[in-house]
Amino acid sequence: MRQPSPQLENLAYRVIGAAIEVHQVLGAGFLEEVYHKALREEFLIRGIPYEFEHPAKVHYKGRSVGEGKLDFLVGDSLIVELKAVQNLTPIHEAQVLSYLKMTHYPLALLINFNVPLLKDGIKRIILSS
Repeated sequence: MRQPSPQLENLAYRVIGAAIEVHQVLGAGFLEEVYHKALREEFLIRGIPYEFEHPAKVHYKGRSVGEGKLDFLVGDSLIVELKAVQNLTPIHEAQVLSYLKMTHYPLALLINFNVPLLKDGIKRIILSS
């Protein structure tokens, strides 16, 4: 398992802080799109660099066969995927793991805003070798 760099860990910490602020202000119960917009605003306020709906090519045997979209690519190396669901399921984790495999980035945050305490809705997913 490739461990994220200290710089990437710091970036993840900043993203989690921004997500906590959004959750403290809005709480649970909104559609995912609302959290996307609010988190983009919070990233701007905090000076966190990001791309929204970053394209990620899917390759099969060396050929491009499609494209996925990452909710956020933060700082050119951290995938952030948002959900607003009752419970995170294995398919949500599989989606994020697929994004890590497609991009070869080492770390992703899967954040579910539909929880009373946001710390219970955050899952770190690390790409294993």
